[in-house]
Amino acid sequence: MFSDPKSVTRISSLGAGPIGGGWTAHFLARGYDVTAYLHDKNEKNSFMAILKTAWVSLEELGLAPGASMDRLRIVTDLEEALEGADFVQESGPERLEIKQELYSEMGRILPPSIIIGSSTSGLMMSDIQSDCPTPERTVIGHPFNPPYLLPLVEIVGGKRTAPEAVAWAGEFYRAAGKAPLMMKKEIPGFVATRLQEALWREALHMVANDEATPEDIDNALMNGPAPRMAAQGQCMAFHVACGTGGMATNLDQFGPALKLPWTRLEAPELTTELRDRMVDGCNAVAKDQAFEDMVAQRDREIVGVLNALRQARLM
Repeated sequence: MFSDPKSVTRISSLGAGPIGGGWTAHFLARGYDVTAYLHDKNEKNSFMAILKTAWVSLEELGLAPGASMDRLRIVTDLEEALEGADFVQESGPERLEIKQELYSEMGRILPPSIIIGSSTSGLMMSDIQSDCPTPERTVIGHPFNPPYLLPLVEIVGGKRTAPEAVAWAGEFYRAAGKAPLMMKKEIPGFVATRLQEALWREALHMVANDEATPEDIDNALMNGPAPRMAAQGQCMAFHVACGTGGMATNLDQFGPALKLPWTRLEAPELTTELRDRMVDGCNAVAKDQAFEDMVAQRDREIVGVLNALRQARLM
């Protein structure tokens, strides 16, 4: 029913924001032809700014043979955007009614053999596909931001998605240079976002209770678990931390501490005071830096980490 994932040459990327633009940059850097759909022609300048910023880092990491920004076509007509597509990456607004209408249209326009992947970070494919006439080919393909640098993509189908479509998506994303996480079932927030949300809620609690500032929290993460997590995830870090006994020693020794009130996973009340503390704290760290400069600095440092990991893993 579906073509060989490695035979994909043209991709339609829908969405002009950081995720849609980031996906477009990633696919171009992997040597694909990309047709980008923008809802409004006035989005073109900001969209191209995302691509140009991304391209600096992608060149540093190394482009695939034949990769070029010249292989991009930008359109504002959905039917034109989907014409000739071998795969569609949808990164539209995070509003269920918009996605449902979009999938209804795409289900009518696209041949049923073309897989559609959604970048949604919180909506369920079972809900998104409800009005699609061909739901069996719709999957979640959730990236981590920025999608042109971070390899993760979380893949899961909805209730009416064909298992073959999910498997196809996994093979395609791997061929496109991603690190697929094939989920066992649909859950809100998938895996990475749920883990990130736990950190985020605890951070908000500490700011709300005047236990730490935004700067303190980022300092703790950047100089504590973050560098280690680039080499080992949370599970293996704790497995290795306890010597030859591994995770068994960890759980036997520290298991009772899990009952201690260290974490507060319920979301705190987002009061005006908490909101202002977070905003003021982040503005104090950012000082007068322009948004574009902060993105560029972030990307340079991520590229440095990725290249260092590549080198270390070859040794």
